[in-house]
Amino acid sequence: MTPRKARPKLAEPELFDYAVRALANRACSSDELRFKLRQRAARLSDIDPVIVRLKELGYLNDKRFAEMLTTLRVENDGFGKMRVLHDLRARRVAPKLAEQAVARAFEDRNEVDMVAAYVERRMPSVVAGGHAGDDRKLGAAYRKLRRAGFASGAILTVLKRYAAHPELLEEPPPDDDPGDLQ
Repeated sequence: MTPRKARPKLAEPELFDYAVRALANRACSSDELRFKLRQRAARLSDIDPVIVRLKELGYLNDKRFAEMLTTLRVENDGFGKMRVLHDLRARRVAPKLAEQAVARAFEDRNEVDMVAAYVERRMPSVVAGGHAGDDRKLGAAYRKLRRAGFASGAILTVLKRYAAHPELLEEPPPDDDPGDLQ
């Protein structure tokens, strides 16, 4: 195995070009880009001017990025509120900005309808009745829906439609925390 060649550190003009190329390849938040630039900067003091210039040019906008990623996760992936919030945090979006983007995206949405749509699109064996008699498969469906960011109450409401014995499914406690993505 040959050793990996060390990448040269970049001065401010080259760092700016690197940042533009990075943004062209994949949109990111200011903090996410700042982290990438730290890896390549010859001087850490060059990072802030590059970030400021990118913002001035409109290439970097955290609010627009948060709204775009939220829309993508909700419309295309069908994820629930907590998963979208988790993904925004993973991409280093400021917590307040992430919460605002998620609140706007979910203000007119019914979570039970979202869970039902997710099940129909991504779990056809549940819809077809393949899980109806198998508690383990129903449990796996429940866990998958929790990882997708949905609250227990909405999940159980939908899964009861497909369970052979819906009366056996317990109601979640009133302090259900949809935030424990595993």
